[in-house]
Amino acid sequence: MRIGFIGLGIMGKPMAKNLLASGHELVVRDNNPSTLAELTALGAVEAPTAKAVAEQVELVLTMLPNSPQVTEVVLGADGILEGAHPGLSYIDMSSIAPLVSREVADALAANGIPMLDAPVSGGEPKAIDGTLSIMVGGPQDLFDRYADVLGVMGASVVRVGEIGAGNIAKLANQIVVAVNIAAVSEALVFAQKAGVDPDAVFAAIRGGLAGSTVMEAKAPMMLDHNFTPGFRIMLHIKDLKNALETGLSVGAPVPLTTSMLEMMTALKADGHELEDHSGLVQYYEKLANLELSRSEVVA
Repeated sequence: MRIGFIGLGIMGKPMAKNLLASGHELVVRDNNPSTLAELTALGAVEAPTAKAVAEQVELVLTMLPNSPQVTEVVLGADGILEGAHPGLSYIDMSSIAPLVSREVADALAANGIPMLDAPVSGGEPKAIDGTLSIMVGGPQDLFDRYADVLGVMGASVVRVGEIGAGNIAKLANQIVVAVNIAAVSEALVFAQKAGVDPDAVFAAIRGGLAGSTVMEAKAPMMLDHNFTPGFRIMLHIKDLKNALETGLSVGAPVPLTTSMLEMMTALKADGHELEDHSGLVQYYEKLANLELSRSEVVA
């Protein structure tokens, strides 16, 4: 299949590579020349605008930072809508506000273009190995048509409901992930402050009820103080803001989301916004006046 892919960042680039490796033809667009060169060296075709991408393909995928970028790329000048043609479909894999997904879908539907919102979870490692969790909203027939394409990038591809439901599921995911990272951070700093090796505590509790995918992925990064981004704090702040705004709009209480947003905003103020969200442990380290480390007893 000839597919357009717009947005080749930390997540989008490996996702696009997996599509190429599976035999799909790609027409790509990004603002980073080196990334474009990397993809074209693998066989992708570069296009100068989103419009030009849409004109050449059956399906356009986007993986963009937030709602304004999606709106601009789809509905703005030289956008996907301007390159629309019969048979074109659109899947937005960005994590954005659900109401914006619905607004974009309505504008496209008025021009005969069907849309799915299909945000992902799993960070860069799962984007690289093609095992992302993909949460999808939109028409069942469109989901059925492109489920195999999404399956190239994800180990779990689940249709949650109609358009916008994918991003509702993603925001729920981001709430759970943020609270889990905070809990792991709090527990490990607590252990070290109490004079017990946090690495040993991690080994002791990981196999019990406290164990989680988040703990397995993020506790080693915290213990090594390795905050190389798989998913940046600034992007998690964006997701939590969207969750908070959505919660307020529908009357859903989100007190833990509010707390997580405050913690991550404090880290942003300290200059950590480009680090991995496992860097949330630094919020607790600052309060406890210690730096987490392996095999260190501090009592």
